[in-house]
Amino acid sequence: MTSPHLAPSPEPFFTPAPHVAAQSRMADFARWAVRHKRADGLADPTDYQALHRWSVTDLKGFWEAVWEYFAIDATTEYERVLAEETMPGARWFPGATLNYAHHALRNLQPDSPAITALDETGACYEITGKELRARVASVAATLRDLGVGRGDRVVGYLPNTPHAVIAFLATATLGAVWSVCGQDYAPKAAADRFAQLEPTVLITADGYRFNGTAHDRRTASLELARALPTLKATILVDHLGLDWPESGDTGLTLPWEDAATRTEYLTFAPVPFDHPLWVVFSSGTTGLPKGIVHGHGGVLLEHLKILGLHTDLGPGDRLLWYTTTHWMMWNLVVSTLLTGATTCTYDGSPAPLARPDILWELAARHKVTVFGTSPQYLLAMTKLGIEPAVHDLSSIRVIGSTGSALPASAYPWVRDHVGAGIQLASTSGGTDVVSGFASSAPTTPVWAGELSAPSLGVALAAYDATGSPVLDQVGELVVTRPMPSMPLYFWNDPDGSRYRDAYFGAYPGVWRHGDWITLTSHGSVIVHGRSDATLNRNGVRLGSADIHDIVERLPEITEALVIGAEEPDGGYWMPLFVVPAPGVALDDALRDRIRDAIRAGASPRHVPDEILAAPAIPHTKTGKKLEVPVKRLLQGAPAEQVLNPAAVDNPDLIAYFARLGVERNERSTHHT
Repeated sequence: MTSPHLAPSPEPFFTPAPHVAAQSRMADFARWAVRHKRADGLADPTDYQALHRWSVTDLKGFWEAVWEYFAIDATTEYERVLAEETMPGARWFPGATLNYAHHALRNLQPDSPAITALDETGACYEITGKELRARVASVAATLRDLGVGRGDRVVGYLPNTPHAVIAFLATATLGAVWSVCGQDYAPKAAADRFAQLEPTVLITADGYRFNGTAHDRRTASLELARALPTLKATILVDHLGLDWPESGDTGLTLPWEDAATRTEYLTFAPVPFDHPLWVVFSSGTTGLPKGIVHGHGGVLLEHLKILGLHTDLGPGDRLLWYTTTHWMMWNLVVSTLLTGATTCTYDGSPAPLARPDILWELAARHKVTVFGTSPQYLLAMTKLGIEPAVHDLSSIRVIGSTGSALPASAYPWVRDHVGAGIQLASTSGGTDVVSGFASSAPTTPVWAGELSAPSLGVALAAYDATGSPVLDQVGELVVTRPMPSMPLYFWNDPDGSRYRDAYFGAYPGVWRHGDWITLTSHGSVIVHGRSDATLNRNGVRLGSADIHDIVERLPEITEALVIGAEEPDGGYWMPLFVVPAPGVALDDALRDRIRDAIRAGASPRHVPDEILAAPAIPHTKTGKKLEVPVKRLLQGAPAEQVLNPAAVDNPDLIAYFARLGVERNERSTHHT
């Protein structure tokens, strides 16, 4: 596979100040590991590559050190760190019993904010550590009274507000299993997920805010309740202040205020390390979404590592990361509490028309130290001409970005328009492990367009076509040793066959994630896009992300999608779909500029066969471009076999691309 990024710049775009690196928790952890004789060869605590090398060569020693450094409070101790290393099937910390929620609530200062609730209007309220513990205790007691016990499922149809955090933690205290999705999902789409779990209780809100509109979801909530026959009760959250109608045939209902304002004693059910904590779902673009199950202990250790070490969060910090409740970043945002830092919830559009810079305004007002977003958001800020630095953003030390590859052009924009001393930390991971495979750290340099390094404890490799590891070449992203937060199993997959096929079918015993990456000789990682959406032109494989990056830098283009489609006659068609910026027409002159940019920024091989204007680009509900489904539609596959409309952010686009596929195939047949 060829890539325009195979000769990475050896000069970092950003290097942490030596005193900042030395004072970080990452460096403190390295010193602790040496002092407690857990690790050798860590003479310089700010040498990230040496620390990472130890973390993957001595996997047991590393994760035991994480356990001890963060003082994991187990009710019963573990018998060993790793009883079985084979993937799938690795067994971490057998014998240990603990509870995630206990650790999320133990480090909170009673009178300091644990959660800051924000929305797109600029409104705010705070919940202190003492108040959060009291509300969790109350909701847990309510759930217990409703018949929820260990292993039962509680589901949330909720926006990103404190209600979702409280409901999740209350569920976890009981050893019950949580799952949540946002209210932009239609009731049927939510039921496609939740009905698989046979939940005992549904917690749902009257609506949510987005782009200046209050979306009433009362009818949708009650419709969802009727679609879940195993429910014993539905708890109704008054978020927008709308009066709930008579519930009719939905069974027992009770107000959130009654559930959350009891005076109760907070207790935690000790559960095994691998007891299910939550179920997160795949996008469900081609069928019923897959339920991915993660455990209490694996999430606890992985999130303490990624947030406490890589993100350097601790008491006094405040994290604001834009997310919805059905994106895995919500799960990570909640885990901010594990570190003693304050987490921010946010209900609304990231860039509402009335106040497109509202997130920057809120970050300044609330002294946010870690600001999290996506490449699409940063790109939108540049095209809207937003100047974040008009706000006082001096408290921000890290801007995290995930969801897709962060283009190199974003780095100088953040430096020039947000703040020169801010570390821009691009991360790549997935719902599958509810964490990152590669990321940044307080002790790593940053190269523009690259991820600083593989994450600690992640034995990351790039495999070529023969299954051999390669350096400075594009290969399949694989993980060769287990991670504690890898799924316990898929829901309703009793023999584990779907789980094995999803990750271990290509390389037995090795996790294949489905991304093209380059591991560079200076230690960074470059993500080129999904390997199952690879462009294969005349036998040369090209990364779609490389083309998207170049085209989406052009001010005339809002978004782009390139597809490579094999044709029945043996030909290969590589169209580029673009969404012109408002007021811009896609004419021949603009097509020429696009071709010239791709040719100069990538290579002549990357120049598409055609450049077509599209009304929009389809995404999953979590914002990922639907490259493979669009390819299949363009090849003439029936839409009902390709995509579940409920999983698409704009279902009307299915018909648009399906029609293009039919028309092209008709022309091809007529020509033949």
